Amino acid sequence: MTRDTDLETLLLGPVLPERDCGGCVACCVTLKVDTPDFAKPAGTPCPQLGPQGCSIHAVRPTICRTWFCAWRRVAQLPDEARPDRSGLLISINFERAPRNCFEGVAINIRTLPGSDAIASGLAARVLDILCTQLVAVWFSDGSKRMLMHPEDDVARLVLSGDPPPPDHAEEVAAWRERYSAFLPPL
Repeated sequence: MTRDTDLETLLLGPVLPERDCGGCVACCVTLKVDTPDFAKPAGTPCPQLGPQGCSIHAVRPTICRTWFCAWRRVAQLPDEARPDRSGLLISINFERAPRNCFEGVAINIRTLPGSDAIASGLAARVLDILCTQLVAVWFSDGSKRMLMHPEDDVARLVLSGDPPPPDHAEEVAAWRERYSAFLPPL
């Protein structure tokens, strides 16, 4: 990879040319945007969003031209995982002031209003696909936010700094190394 490869591409892969947003505008409504050239609160439709999608698509802000949900990047996600089809919006999240190391850089899966992804089993399939690497995965069902990866016992050991039992030693060490920038000194 080149030096200018962004972190999203490094963690999720490049944008897949065969996938496009189509009529999906979930990010235009769901996400908070706070950049120098554009800002909007979470859960509020973009003021440029019209009945046919973005009304300023040709001149949209940089964030709108360069941000892509995980469905556009992760080939293993099924076609039905596109946010407007699945009711799941999946993205990389970067927290400036994380409350714990697993919030610093993480994959966030948000259920959208009216989603049946939990009941249909699609949410579980998506989690199985995304919980395979050393990237924290958070899931929000709209009422609470839960750390899904790493598993609870591994997460507790990473956060506490306690010595892990032999059966978790390698995994805990790998997580501590990956998230060392966000961990307090031991």
